[in-house]
Amino acid sequence: MRKFVLLLLLPLFFACKSKATVATEKAEKNLSAEKIIKNHYANDKIEFSTAYIKANVSYQDNKQSQSVTAEIKIKKDEMILVSIRFLGITVAKALITPDRVQYYEKPNSTYFDGDYSTLSKWLGTDLNYEKFQNLVLGQPLDNLRDFKYSASISEGLYKLESQNKSTIQQSYHFEAAQFLLMMQTLTDASKGKSLSVFYQEHIASANGTLPKRFTIEAAQNKGTTYIALDYKSVTFNEDFSFPYSAPSSFERVNID
Repeated sequence: MRKFVLLLLLPLFFACKSKATVATEKAEKNLSAEKIIKNHYANDKIEFSTAYIKANVSYQDNKQSQSVTAEIKIKKDEMILVSIRFLGITVAKALITPDRVQYYEKPNSTYFDGDYSTLSKWLGTDLNYEKFQNLVLGQPLDNLRDFKYSASISEGLYKLESQNKSTIQQSYHFEAAQFLLMMQTLTDASKGKSLSVFYQEHIASANGTLPKRFTIEAAQNKGTTYIALDYKSVTFNEDFSFPYSAPSSFERVNID
């Protein structure tokens, strides 16, 4: 359950009421990396202060598969509260802020309270609050303007590949209509780890274009974990509270 809860922290932040599905186009004309980056940030924007989301989530690894529902409250750039339910009963809760990650899960009566350095070490990649938000908004984890990339066309999508000396290599795929992000991958070959996010569908909203359905694939030497998300509803810009308190009887755990 602990690993299940931690991996759910990666994607569980966005959903939307039924809106028009965004049409995508195949990439046919070669463009420079600078032009692709400029078009992406010019066309793909999302604006809101708060969001309240209900989602269906499926989880699978080499030992188990499970389906749950999630209720997510977001105050943009400040905090995210995730409640995970199974058969209508809350089995786990997480509060994510720019400085801390906290969660508790009832099956094992345990809780975690720590900073992003612990999760970064466990997942094998540098994480922070902004990257969580970017992930679920259909945005690249890092600001593309801060790095150099090579550009090409791959299977009808514009592809950017990082040109840096870091052990973690990044790649991003965009469609050609609004330059929406369709896939992003972080690979650390030295540790045999990779994290891929596939955005299968987007929807138009008054607040911008959002990913509607996406899948996370976390691979390492021990096997591959899959998390698929389908969204039921979202309400933007309403006031609500963020109640979180780990039961005092629960045991604090460390993440190795």
